[in-house]
Amino acid sequence: MINPKMQQALNLQINRELYSAYLYLAMAAYFESVGLGGCANWMAVQAQEELTHVQRFYRYLVERGGRVSLDAVAKPPAEWASALNAFEEALKHEGKVTGYINQLVSFALAEEDHATNNFLQWFVAEQVEEEASAEGVVQRLRLVGESPGGLLMVDRELAGRVFTPPPAAGDAAGA
Repeated sequence: MINPKMQQALNLQINRELYSAYLYLAMAAYFESVGLGGCANWMAVQAQEELTHVQRFYRYLVERGGRVSLDAVAKPPAEWASALNAFEEALKHEGKVTGYINQLVSFALAEEDHATNNFLQWFVAEQVEEEASAEGVVQRLRLVGESPGGLLMVDRELAGRVFTPPPAAGDAAGA
């Protein structure tokens, strides 16, 4: 059975992951509205990834005998100054999520909840990938600067991103 304080902390993280999905869907909608379908695709795939994170936390809580409690999700912004600005915000957001995951790990260790610490290690590694992915796009957008042609080339590249579901939490590769 999971500690009630850990249950509360993981439920808060579920809300944060839902907000992340909501934020990336808002960014996808923004990009669609300005004709950058590739950027929209990248954000839509990112939203799908965030929803798989929600499911991992959900399943873990249930498997540990906990109760999932869903709260209202905050409304994300709807406009950004540019593609670069949106991706910089996405990168900043991923940094914030990394901080939340690190706090959860520290809390699990303080509570001597080794099962939760083990569970969270997948997210520690995932956040390294999440930040690197967003940082890569930010770097490319900074390189193209104000070049419309460069922006369209990056947009075309981002259109190729495909959602690949991660291995299930119980799989050896996903554990």
